[in-house]
Amino acid sequence: MNSENMRNSFSLLVIFVPHDKGEKLTSAALAAGSSGGTVLMSRGLADSNFKAVLGVGEATKDVILMLVENSSKSAIISAIKEASINEKANFGKIFSVDSGLFMRGGNILEGERQMNSESSREMIAVILNRGYADDAMAAARKAGAGGGTVINARGTAREDDAKFFGMHIVPEKEMLIMIVESEKKSAVLEAIRSLKCLSEPGSGIAFCTPVSDFSMLGKQK
Repeated sequence: MNSENMRNSFSLLVIFVPHDKGEKLTSAALAAGSSGGTVLMSRGLADSNFKAVLGVGEATKDVILMLVENSSKSAIISAIKEASINEKANFGKIFSVDSGLFMRGGNILEGERQMNSESSREMIAVILNRGYADDAMAAARKAGAGGGTVINARGTAREDDAKFFGMHIVPEKEMLIMIVESEKKSAVLEAIRSLKCLSEPGSGIAFCTPVSDFSMLGKQK
């Protein structure tokens, strides 16, 4: 790696917005210096168990993942906020996660990690078998979390996985992403860990990381 690459540092921008709005914000980011992004379809979950019981507060979402250099991060975030300024209040949310290493065009670029011990929020990601994300979200709400976003996924087979007619059975998965206040992280993780559906080894995993630059998108109240 050359010295220029070593001086770079990178962040992963994560943006949650209503479905079909991702392309609009990605275009604004490109004009501000982003090299592109990935838009994923997902499902937003209600921010309270009461709303969940009533069947309200859920909607299809776009999740935008965008890797940017920290030198241009502020300009890109500003452009995304500006592009959503006329949308309704709490239209979406944006935050960044530190990324000290990534690959582009076959070249591995590495930079100094930006330690963020003073972050007031954490991203919690839970990967579990399909159909259990709502159970995990309900437990997390009781421990102080708000809403969350679910992305459909699938597991990857190992040599010792079960087979059906000679083909590996690859279970369908769900990835639940939540942003919680840092002081609630341990309680939320413990509530999820205690779920019966996660009592078997290999039934799910969870991880968390501090987030920076958190902001709600849309009109400011």
